[in-house]
Amino acid sequence: MANYNYKMNTFLLRSLTGLVFVTLLVGGILYSPVSFTILFAIITGLTAWEFATNVNTHDGANVNRLINTVAAVYLFVAFAGFSGDFVPSKAFVPYLLSIVYLLVAELYAKRPNPLKNWAYAFASQLYVALPFALLNVLAFRYDAMANQTIYVYIFPLSIFLFLWTSDTGAYCVGSLLGRYFPAKLFERISPKKSWIGSIGGGVLCILVALLLAHFYPLLSTFQWVGLGLTVCIFGTWGDLVESLFKRQLGIKDSGTLLPGHGGFLDRFDSSLLAIPAAVLYFYTIMP
Repeated sequence: MANYNYKMNTFLLRSLTGLVFVTLLVGGILYSPVSFTILFAIITGLTAWEFATNVNTHDGANVNRLINTVAAVYLFVAFAGFSGDFVPSKAFVPYLLSIVYLLVAELYAKRPNPLKNWAYAFASQLYVALPFALLNVLAFRYDAMANQTIYVYIFPLSIFLFLWTSDTGAYCVGSLLGRYFPAKLFERISPKKSWIGSIGGGVLCILVALLLAHFYPLLSTFQWVGLGLTVCIFGTWGDLVESLFKRQLGIKDSGTLLPGHGGFLDRFDSSLLAIPAAVLYFYTIMP
């Protein structure tokens, strides 16, 4: 009975956290470009701080969490301003100065592992800060008819719709058919992921892409399907990358800020590869 109550309480906690999380994420994207920028600037900062905390605590690094986090947040805001055509390219100068600082500071800090500190600091910028910043490239598009840059919420929102759909499809199909098709996708890193589950997630993404093509004909049906599959594939790799990261550090969750769901890296791991892949996809299909 105690075990049942524990599982039920855990389920309710996960459900409540998930509901609040999705509501804030979707609401922030839909409401306005300002709410979108504020929301993801906060998410970027919390994720960058969490990354640095993990490597400092579990791998003996000594990354400057404050400078690293401020730089990540600034990069997102600078990208938002530049992509939205609000600020010039000079807005990136302070970010470049912060990168120089992270390099030069190790010359004077006299820490035992400067190369490890450099590696993790720049990994945080490339792995966390840059992907979130690139979300602005999807959100702000130049409208030739209006001769101005406009905020197109459906493109960043679609990334998360595809990721959630892929996860849901993979879990449901894997649970139902995994015993009949037991082949593992990447057993060394994630023993629970199966090929059949991943295929199920991809099929469900195609269905969502068809719905988006119907209600948002900003892309052709073929292009929406291509975007859905791109996000599905790279999102799966993103999840595996974070799983490898946690295995190397010997941790189960990246944090505790999201009760029942772990940390921000746990919730946004898939998007950290899916967003850059989606940007590359858009540059490929757009004239």
